[in-house]
Amino acid sequence: MLTLKARLILGTCLALAPALPLAAETLALASHVTAVTVYPQAAQVTREVSFTAAAAGTFDLVIADLPPDTVPQGMRFASDAALTIGAFALRDARVPSAVESESPAVIAARAALDAADEALRQAVEARDRILAKAEAAEAQVAFLGGIRIDGATLTPEALTALAQAVGTQVLAARQAALSARAEAAPAEKAVDAAQEARDKAQADLDALDAAPPDRMALSLSVTLDTAGPVTLDITHFVEDASWRPAYELALDDRARPARLTLDRGALVSQHTGEDWAGVALTLSTARPADQAAPSTLYPQQRWITDPQDRPALEKAEGAADMAFAEPAPVVAAAPAMSAAGADFSGIAVAYHLPQPVSVATDVEDLHLALDRLTFAPRVVAEAVPSRDATAFVVAAWVNDSPEILLPGDLTVSRDGTLVGGGALPLLAPGDKTRTGFGAIDGLKLTRTVPDASEGDHGVFTTSTERHETAVLKVENLTDQSWAVRLLDQVPYSEQDDLKIDYSADPMPDEIDIDGGRGLLGWNFELPAGQARAVTLVTNLSWPAGKVLQ
Repeated sequence: MLTLKARLILGTCLALAPALPLAAETLALASHVTAVTVYPQAAQVTREVSFTAAAAGTFDLVIADLPPDTVPQGMRFASDAALTIGAFALRDARVPSAVESESPAVIAARAALDAADEALRQAVEARDRILAKAEAAEAQVAFLGGIRIDGATLTPEALTALAQAVGTQVLAARQAALSARAEAAPAEKAVDAAQEARDKAQADLDALDAAPPDRMALSLSVTLDTAGPVTLDITHFVEDASWRPAYELALDDRARPARLTLDRGALVSQHTGEDWAGVALTLSTARPADQAAPSTLYPQQRWITDPQDRPALEKAEGAADMAFAEPAPVVAAAPAMSAAGADFSGIAVAYHLPQPVSVATDVEDLHLALDRLTFAPRVVAEAVPSRDATAFVVAAWVNDSPEILLPGDLTVSRDGTLVGGGALPLLAPGDKTRTGFGAIDGLKLTRTVPDASEGDHGVFTTSTERHETAVLKVENLTDQSWAVRLLDQVPYSEQDDLKIDYSADPMPDEIDIDGGRGLLGWNFELPAGQARAVTLVTNLSWPAGKVLQ
């Protein structure tokens, strides 16, 4: 199957301009995603770039942060400024470092790292000054302690005065050292805290710098009629994104009347290489990657020939088959953005989420809640004695909403208890469906064939006839009354020689259910503690010499 790149056509809003003048100023710009429309396969991304032009003229814009799977076909541009879009090119490898652009988040992270580096430097300097004071005081103590006094040359009074002076100096130096050591402890903690802050700032920057190296760069020529601020929207397609519906169907059959609640959700996946942060998200059922036009039928020639010309005929047939198998050319139209709200255009539906949404790259099945619908079901206990030992709760309901319910995964619960899962079929407005909500253990089912010795009952078979009598029984052991739908079947034949007829007591009120030949149904109310039986007699006959299959 052809890829989206091969199927989408170039948007018609581009007007090619003459060759760019050599003097055109080059601006390296960062972009950010503002809106995304996700399809079952692929997505349409709208990103915004802004700059201020000091004067009118022609500018070469380089936006080097597009995801690696950006599709060049179908790229469109829009701006509120008076400008003309010229030629553009998309480069998917070796983006020059001179045109690398950084997002505002990266710029802020780099500034935070620089501030953390400065704070760490100041904390280390403050700690080192305190440690230097302590070391100086300890050196003074060591110096004073090493002084040797010659007592023979000093009078006792002078010796005493000198000793007191040295002691005083030693005491002051020791106190200064102790004080500095006490100040060093919180200073060391401040260094540790500054180092942790610096490490976190580096990790934050590394996380933002983890973008894949094979980003794509868009170079675009624009001509401005006037100077001033410019905002440019770029809309393009990416392939590695998808969504599918998901439903939670809850039955409350304790309510009178019973109530069915359908919570609609969406499972969104994207692996584009960039995060969608706070974007306006739209989920569309359109399929721009699929075939958009019907297949073409080619003339099919047939002819006859003599048997001896068979080799030539086979050669001609081979050529004709190859021509017939040739794929028809496919022309796909670029999908249009839907208006606000829930849009219904033919078979395509678009859901616009009311709040900004963030979807990280490489996310798988991010669940987004859409809305809730309620229905009034008819709840019955559906019983198939030939297959099951108990009856099951089944809700028959109509999609009486004005919206199409798309096929998707389904989780069902009854009275607040999870029952199981399944799939919801496509339901257009007015469509009917039936959903099972688990077994009713207190509704016991049996299908018995009485013994042949009981006369007309049981199974009786000859070489040309077969008679069967079956008893279908439903026993209500619960404490409530149930509306029961009992189902069984009789064989059918499309051969005139095989005659099939049946009788039942009571007769069924549903025959050939949903177009299924021979499928029978009985509907009745079964009070608590009671049982109901249906006798079904089937007769088959065929001519002698034939065998029943």
